[in-house]
Amino acid sequence: MGTDKRQRQKEGRQARIAAAEATKRKADQRRRFVTIGISVLVIVALAFAISRFTSKDKSSTDVAASDTSISTTTSTTLASASGKPCVAVSDPLPAGAPDVPVQVGPAPTTLVSKDLKVGTGAEVTAGNTVTVNYIGAACSTGAIFDSSYSRNQPATFGLDQVISGWKTGIPGMKVGGQRLLGIPADQAYGAKGRPGISPDEALWFVVEVTDTKPAAAPSTTAPVVASTSTTSAP
Repeated sequence: MGTDKRQRQKEGRQARIAAAEATKRKADQRRRFVTIGISVLVIVALAFAISRFTSKDKSSTDVAASDTSISTTTSTTLASASGKPCVAVSDPLPAGAPDVPVQVGPAPTTLVSKDLKVGTGAEVTAGNTVTVNYIGAACSTGAIFDSSYSRNQPATFGLDQVISGWKTGIPGMKVGGQRLLGIPADQAYGAKGRPGISPDEALWFVVEVTDTKPAAAPSTTAPVVASTSTTSAP
């Protein structure tokens, strides 16, 4: 009987050990399943986040490309201003700039030259190199397209460098004088226009001469109203 009891005790211990091992295996399996599940959820979440980021980035790129296309289109396909009347200046004046008294109505067909203030200094003659402050506005829109006041610096250039309307309209001014110029399109940039100025656009300027000298070397600080598009004089 003693032997049988010991045998039963031994078998009982073995059964308990087996049960404990089975319970441990089941717990290990549950932990593995939980770990795998969490890993899958993390991977799915990362994939979703990457997808959203890529989609958003592509959308931003598409918008930027579209904006660039719009900007390029509007800057290179300005409609002709032919036949459009002149309107008053529509933009705020730069600090220190005079008003541009545009003659509202039909665009000028001949050069308008009107002294707003007669100077008392040396007189400008054809071909001189002049230093001026100026502001220019487009006839059909009233937009200010260029101004030395915006740069807080007068412009110096030779009168042989400028558009016809300036070449004809500035001689006769005296230093300290201020003149209104209304320039027909054919004495400005004609049918080609230039960046910021429509084809066939008449232009209005107020020009103030601060210095004049005999013709000299070409200037490096001339205004937008150049006679050719490769320079920056009138």
